Amino acid sequence: MSNFVEVRFPGLGIDINVSPVAFRIGGLEVYWYGLLIALALILSVVLALKQAKSLNFPGGLIYDTILVIIPCAIIGARAYFVACNWDYYGKNLKEIFNLRNGGLAIYGGVILVFIGGYIMCYVRKIPFMELADYCVVYLPLGQAIGRWGNFFNQECFGTTTTLPWGMTSPTIESYLQYACPNLVSTMPVHPTFLYESLADLAIFFILLYIRKRSKVPFETACAYFALYGTARFFIEGMRTDSLYIANTTIRISQLLSLIFVVAALLYIAYARAKKIEKRGFPSKLYETEKAGEGKKK
Repeated sequence: MSNFVEVRFPGLGIDINVSPVAFRIGGLEVYWYGLLIALALILSVVLALKQAKSLNFPGGLIYDTILVIIPCAIIGARAYFVACNWDYYGKNLKEIFNLRNGGLAIYGGVILVFIGGYIMCYVRKIPFMELADYCVVYLPLGQAIGRWGNFFNQECFGTTTTLPWGMTSPTIESYLQYACPNLVSTMPVHPTFLYESLADLAIFFILLYIRKRSKVPFETACAYFALYGTARFFIEGMRTDSLYIANTTIRISQLLSLIFVVAALLYIAYARAKKIEKRGFPSKLYETEKAGEGKKK
């Protein structure tokens, strides 16, 4: 049985057959979503290690951070999604752990990653703000790659549009007929996954620039929240699958985006006014790395 669906871009005259399954190993199906997330993680780690020395960041700390943020990202993203759809999951508790059917929310993952990173830094007496400033740069890069999983799954698209890059597919049409009866299901929709992927990629390069020049702790991290929050606020307004605060028309991601943007800008203004400077990492971290390199030699 084929999992392929035909995705059409009528305005561009392009038709593509896509499947959420990248390949099969025996009876095991490997999904594009998971494959792309793995690729994003590997690329981020490689870049983080490569750039560590030039920015005086303890490269070995990257591995410790990865061990913390991976489970935090998955648990946070899933918990956020489940909490916002508790009417369904409360009656189907087993489905909470069924990640193969999707259901991850980026903001949930981001929030728990920062909480987990803070706890790790507190326990190890490492400056959290400096760690966040270094690592946060790779977050939008991972998001830019991961968003293409939404394309292969044919999800996270927007409302109907007459723009030439609008897309449609049998999956999209079925969803619109069921969830958005007020829209013409046969019309193309905004590829919001693409909008966010491009925005995330731009944010990645902007953060690289900020991180290299900023002397204010947590400024790079706040720049991420301000930039991504702004992009997500507008893109979320186009989507047809937004999560809402119960019995309201308020989109949760838009509200969070607004809060993050305001908080980030307020902190940057405060830190610059107070001329707060970065503390740097304990020398023992560098000494441990150098000792390790000496043993290898």
